[in-house]
Amino acid sequence: MIDKLAELNRRYEEIGEQMADPATVLDMKKFVKLNKDFSDLEPIINAYKEYKNILENIESTKLILQTEKDEDFRTMAKEETAELQKRKDEIEEAIKLLLIPKDPQDSKNAVVEIRAGTGGDEAGIFAGDLFRMYIKYCDTRGWKVDVVDKTESSSGGYKEIVFNVTGKDIYGQLKYESGVHRVQRVPKTETQGRIHTSAATVAVLPEAEEFDVDIHQNDIRKDTYCSSGPGGQSVNTTYSAIRLTHIPTGIVVTCQDEKSQLKNFDKAMKVLRSRIYDLEYKKYMDVISSKRKTMVSTGDRSAKIRTYNWPQGRVTDHRISLTLYNLPSIIDGDIQVLIDALQLAENAERLKEEVG
Repeated sequence: MIDKLAELNRRYEEIGEQMADPATVLDMKKFVKLNKDFSDLEPIINAYKEYKNILENIESTKLILQTEKDEDFRTMAKEETAELQKRKDEIEEAIKLLLIPKDPQDSKNAVVEIRAGTGGDEAGIFAGDLFRMYIKYCDTRGWKVDVVDKTESSSGGYKEIVFNVTGKDIYGQLKYESGVHRVQRVPKTETQGRIHTSAATVAVLPEAEEFDVDIHQNDIRKDTYCSSGPGGQSVNTTYSAIRLTHIPTGIVVTCQDEKSQLKNFDKAMKVLRSRIYDLEYKKYMDVISSKRKTMVSTGDRSAKIRTYNWPQGRVTDHRISLTLYNLPSIIDGDIQVLIDALQLAENAERLKEEVG
């Protein structure tokens, strides 16, 4: 492990030297990539430096125990050795996790799509609940949410809503939300107090940069139309809404959230790029999941991942058999506890692969 860490440290120093080169600064694309690589390596290098320091201190205390005759000094050295050994074990475990190859998509922004599933009006209301849950979660993380398109349901909530999330290391957190979410509760429209089960599907896509996907403008059909729904004087009077159709794949993206046709076009292109990119990314995920007996984030969006049971106040994540009895706080955006548990399970799984 020390050899691998030393090699990474050499790479870290090499990147630092390249970034300081004036020629590199002029090549913005290269500089951005180097800066990202530098930032990605920084936590590992910091851990490596602490680890080296601990090993040196352990050797020093061992030398004291071999040569020192004073019992007070020997007692102090023994206590310090025990503390250093404990910290050494802790940092070794941390380094093992840091050395696991990251999904290169994890640092990307995300496109999130929520669609009402089975359950009629109640499914639309539940889709709205999930959207508000993610809005509040993103707010606690300091992430920006930008709605691209939405279709409201007649009883409240949404038949479908698509939004972008921008910030730091977003996809690596939100990717665990992809799948079918179920809710069990008594709908407002239910007169006899019976519990109904409804569902909504969440798809989280890594946002594709322009250089990630090569899209030819000749392959895109652009249609404009009048926006519908609330939005002020410009709605229904100007052709600001955009519909983009990618002819080779048949992917259709609409955006009418902005009053400006240009802004709607930019938002729609961002989603279109991400959906096209996602086709290749799903193939990559299929290859990974075929190698694993269990997989926390398979990318299979038809899989039932979580149930929100209101009568019992519980949330169950079926992928890791985790049940929590704090449904009100989770639906209010406190989902980090679930994401952390899922990350822990996946890291343990990947660590087994690395060792195996």
